[in-house]
Amino acid sequence: MGAASEALRGVVAAPAMPASFEALFRREYSRVVAIAYRVVRDVDEAEDVAQDVFVSFYRKHPADAGYAPAWLHAAAAHTALNVIRSRERRGRRETADAVARDVPVDPAQQAEDAETRAEVRGALARIDERAAALLALRYSGLSYDEIAAALGLRRSSIGTMLRRAEDAFRKEVTR
Repeated sequence: MGAASEALRGVVAAPAMPASFEALFRREYSRVVAIAYRVVRDVDEAEDVAQDVFVSFYRKHPADAGYAPAWLHAAAAHTALNVIRSRERRGRRETADAVARDVPVDPAQQAEDAETRAEVRGALARIDERAAALLALRYSGLSYDEIAAALGLRRSSIGTMLRRAEDAFRKEVTR
C-alpha cells in the first residue's frame, strides 16, 4: 500500500474518528482507489485521490449518510479527472517554459508527452466533465443505478448519456 493510504489509515484509526466513518472507509476505500486508478493509471496518485476524497467527505458529511458510497465514487471520478487536467496543464507549462528559455526539450519526454495525449486520459480530460465522470464510473464497474445516485441523475437517462459520452470520447480519441 502507498504512503497516502497508510497515512489515511492512521487517521482512521485515531481515537477521535467515529466508528461509522472507519467502517465506511474500510468498506469503500478499495472501490474509491479503483475508480481513481481507472482515470489516473498510477497507484500512488489514485491513493492520493482516495485520501483527498475521504478527508473531504469526513469534513462535510455524516459517515452514516445513505448517499455516502455514491458521493465517494463520484468524488473519486471528479477528483481523478482534475488530477489529469492539472497534469496536462503542468506539462504544457513546462514545455512552454523550455521553449521560452530556448532550451531543447528532451526527445524522450516529447515522445512520452505525445503518447500521454493520445491515451484515454487525455481524451477524458477534453470531454465534458459529466461525460468523463459517467465513463469513469461505468468502466469502474458501477451499475446504472449506482451511477445515477453518484451523479444525482435519473436512472432512465444514464444509458442515453453514456452513449453520448462514448461518442464524445470516441471523437476525441480519433481527432
